[in-house]
Amino acid sequence: MTMNAGWYLRRLSRMGPREVGGRAVDAVRRRRWRSARPDCPSVTGARFTAVLPARAIAAVSPDAAKRLVAEADRLMEGHAEFFGVARHDLADPDWWCDPKTGRRAPWGYAFDVPYRDEDAVGDIKQIWEPSRHQYLTVLAAAYALTGNERYAERVAQHLRSWWTANPPLRGVHWISGIELGIRLLSWVWIRRLLDGWPGAAGLFEDNPVARNQIWHHQRWLAAFPSRGSSANNHVIAEAAGQFAAACAFGWFPSSARWRADALRSLERHLRSNTFPSGLNRELATEYHGLVLELGLAAVAEADAAGVPVPASVRLVLLRMTDALAAVVDNRLRPPRQGDADDGHGLVVDGTGTDRWASLLATGDAVFGRRAWWPVVTGTDVRTPLLAALIRPYAKNGTVTRPSSRPAQFADAGMTILRTPGETGEIWCRCDGGPHGFLSISAHAHADALSVEVRHDGVDVLADPGTFCYHGQPEWRQYFRSTLGHNTLELAGADQSVSGGPFLWTRHARSRVLVADTSDAGAVRWCAEHDGYEPSVHRRRVELTAAAKELRVVDEVRGDRRAVRLAFHLGPAITADLVENRAVLTWTRDGEDRSAELDLPGQLTWRAHRGETNPPLGWYSAGFGRKEPTTTLVGTGFADGAQGFTTVLRFHG
Repeated sequence: MTMNAGWYLRRLSRMGPREVGGRAVDAVRRRRWRSARPDCPSVTGARFTAVLPARAIAAVSPDAAKRLVAEADRLMEGHAEFFGVARHDLADPDWWCDPKTGRRAPWGYAFDVPYRDEDAVGDIKQIWEPSRHQYLTVLAAAYALTGNERYAERVAQHLRSWWTANPPLRGVHWISGIELGIRLLSWVWIRRLLDGWPGAAGLFEDNPVARNQIWHHQRWLAAFPSRGSSANNHVIAEAAGQFAAACAFGWFPSSARWRADALRSLERHLRSNTFPSGLNRELATEYHGLVLELGLAAVAEADAAGVPVPASVRLVLLRMTDALAAVVDNRLRPPRQGDADDGHGLVVDGTGTDRWASLLATGDAVFGRRAWWPVVTGTDVRTPLLAALIRPYAKNGTVTRPSSRPAQFADAGMTILRTPGETGEIWCRCDGGPHGFLSISAHAHADALSVEVRHDGVDVLADPGTFCYHGQPEWRQYFRSTLGHNTLELAGADQSVSGGPFLWTRHARSRVLVADTSDAGAVRWCAEHDGYEPSVHRRRVELTAAAKELRVVDEVRGDRRAVRLAFHLGPAITADLVENRAVLTWTRDGEDRSAELDLPGQLTWRAHRGETNPPLGWYSAGFGRKEPTTTLVGTGFADGAQGFTTVLRFHG
């Protein structure tokens, strides 16, 4: 999608004077760089010393190694999938082609490429993702585990191909700092995992083409950091990649400065992007995972290189890990909140490895698990490798960690209601937090007061997800809309006002009134928001363990206005709706499960499934993927006379 003049004015209105000034400097520098592309400084005696300890590979479990090698063999055959699109050309990839649309991105000076215009470029996410080179870290890990040189040779072939096809500042792969940062992190790990292969030094430190690419990547990141209202997860990826490369590839005259500047940026932005409770301020769970992965990878490079790291960096990562352990359900699934684009900071493992279990396993190895943490039974390759590099967290009497599992995250406005016990758990996330992060809240959804309910890890009342970013504005709008969440829409409007696909010009303000999780028998939550001024939407939620019942009461205070109340069912749920009662059925671990959903009788209820004009009744399990699911929508009027009561009762 292209951006018109109105979008630029709206975007400008969300910037402060300092950010505007910084972006003006960036614009001047881009014009100057068009004709001024210096060569990498000459380097003599470059060596790579940030190798893995010998014990690291031996600590990888046979099961995790087997999964990784199987994935590597699929990649060797050219097979991969990115965002729901199967690719069979990865044996010899076209770095500029989008397989979804068949379009090739245009050649030219990087900052001239209209990457947001799918008609001109194709789906930019499809083009960018393979060039993060995270699939090459998998191949490099397969070499490290097996010693089979065919994996290393394929990695070398692809890196040389990419470096030739993408000279500095030419084309789509030199546009976005997050791409450069993650790519640098991949290159560091590729070199580390290929250590011992006779061609490793010739591919990297003894290769002037590789040194030129590494130097230009770091020069770019030093010149064009994400600024102001855009300083979200992108700036952390930029800093982590810059820091990792400056530690592991510290061969250049500017390396010490780049390393120091990147560490300062990383420390500052890890703190600013994270609530004191440990949750990510973007309130988009997958970005919590991305930032945590990036932070852990950066600390690994610091410890490998003997670079001191401020204590605040490790403390933020510790709190992020404890927060993750607190919010996951009994199947180790975290909330599905806000945007999600399947982005990873560091990929080593094969498919089938649980991302969240892997992060908790790493947290256990680095920080030590608390007694209340959920048990992690799976294994992965990345954890023992990171644990071999990161020095164990030094217990400090001034650092207090939760002694029991937190249920309330007041700064983030998140409350987790759950029934006691590990089996048959009813898990409910209640959202009364801020509308995203920074002035544009780029990755927020209009989901104030929404609930997300699972039974034994199965989505019953589901957050539908994200599906897409660019190129399909009607789908982007739907998946981030109020109607696209389990909450109440008033007068046909979203609670917050969108100014573009990553821009909100008005933010609903929520406040939590009650969050009582002290009584295991019945836990309660109540919040309200002002997104429908002058009307106010207030919601009360109560979960009763003995009755296996969740009660939701919605009130609208203000003038009589049209209302739509939506409940999105998970893709495993079958619904039989009769008037205002729905019988829900599903299967879990071979057992039939069921529940009843009694809906407010004042509203007229209809089931929607897989509709496209406009979109309604969809679930996105991952970026680029969607499937039909059932959405129950009640329509009517709110006049403040009484609340709308919904009761969900689970059987068995």
